[in-house]
Amino acid sequence: MVGPGVSFGGLAFRTRIALPASCGQATGTDQVVGFGLVAVSLIIFTYYTTWVILLPFIDSQHVIHKYFLPRAYAVLIPLATGLLLLLFVGLFITYVMLKSQRVTKKAQ
Repeated sequence: MVGPGVSFGGLAFRTRIALPASCGQATGTDQVVGFGLVAVSLIIFTYYTTWVILLPFIDSQHVIHKYFLPRAYAVLIPLATGLLLLLFVGLFITYVMLKSQRVTKKAQ
């Protein structure tokens, strides 16, 4: 597969990328998983947007309020999720760096 051309200071280069034959298209399982992830993301986005932006303008005695958590959780849940994400990214980077150091020491 020939990639797009790249130009540096008037010199043109063509990039060549070798892809396995199986990389061409997504399988049915990939498409179902992708559709599921998009659907879950849309549901979470709609719920959170309604909870944070629309709910404060609706009377507190309205029946819709029983389907949502108290407003304090609207800040705590994303905060906890962000901290967990940072923790897992940090652990992954630490693991990769330590594994890389072990491989380098074995090679020497």
